[in-house]
Amino acid sequence: MGKLTVNSQQSTVNSQQSTDRIMSRVFGQRFQGNWFYSLWKFSRPHTIIGTTLSVLGLYLIAISLLPTPESPFSYLGQLFAAWVACISGNIYIVGLNQLEDVAIDKINKPHLPLASGEFSREQGQIIVVVTAILALVTAFLSGPYLFWMVLISLAIGTAYSLPPIRLKRYPFWAALCIFSVRGAIVNLGLFLHYSWLLQLNLGIPFVVWVLTLFILVYTFAIAIFKDIPDMEGDLQYNITTFTIQLGKQAIFNLARWVITFCYLGIILVGLFRLAEANSIFLVVAHIVTLLLLWRRSRKIDLEDKNSIASFYQFIWKLFFLEYLLFPTACLLT
Repeated sequence: MGKLTVNSQQSTVNSQQSTDRIMSRVFGQRFQGNWFYSLWKFSRPHTIIGTTLSVLGLYLIAISLLPTPESPFSYLGQLFAAWVACISGNIYIVGLNQLEDVAIDKINKPHLPLASGEFSREQGQIIVVVTAILALVTAFLSGPYLFWMVLISLAIGTAYSLPPIRLKRYPFWAALCIFSVRGAIVNLGLFLHYSWLLQLNLGIPFVVWVLTLFILVYTFAIAIFKDIPDMEGDLQYNITTFTIQLGKQAIFNLARWVITFCYLGIILVGLFRLAEANSIFLVVAHIVTLLLLWRRSRKIDLEDKNSIASFYQFIWKLFFLEYLLFPTACLLT
């Protein structure tokens, strides 16, 4: 166990050093150790990117459904307000989780600001409180659908991390929290908000249900896969996960086939022209993406934490890509 701990921590350190080198190249040497870089890490960049692209993607789909074509730049103020509310809510949720998981993160993710000591607990608490208030106030001023979407997301995020409920202790409820918020609540809530702003009066069209179902199921794969590299810390602190119950290989196989099912579903939607989207683009783009997934998945080493983390980031990149591919197919109709 001692050797495993050292190797696990070394893998995480190596990964973080690689990130630091990239950030230094982009922003200069002074960026390392910068408060804003620590805040960026505290915000969990992959979730920030995912949230940003979901805000943009649903906006573009709503624009594509307008009865008369309009420029995507016509409602930038409303788009920015929705982005601020969602990003602030995102930071609250991931920040609260880190506040409750400092001891676990010292094993699984020692580069995070609270685990590494870059932020004190008090600083973390201030950031979490401020972002929660900012999310709720911005959403309230922007419209009813956005407000309720943000409020429900924050409530579920709180129940996920905070004792005495702390749903992350239970595999089923933990996965349900993650894919219900990022899969259903965010997508449907954002579209209803944009529909209300643009006065579309469409309800929720089939094309939005297709994307929502894709993201919902895909997020389930992310939710179960994310615990594979965290197995050691979860075991030590009695956090039960599907990985601990079923093993790494079983969870990896399940996650890969779940994502495969998502892509096959979109390909069938394109082949049978079931949604208001460019069928040729939809089919070709998702066949290519599916092939990339399987090609990349054959290279993973489940005994190497760096390899696992790299593949986890890869499936997040495919998740990001969907919020560009699907709206593009809608705009091309």
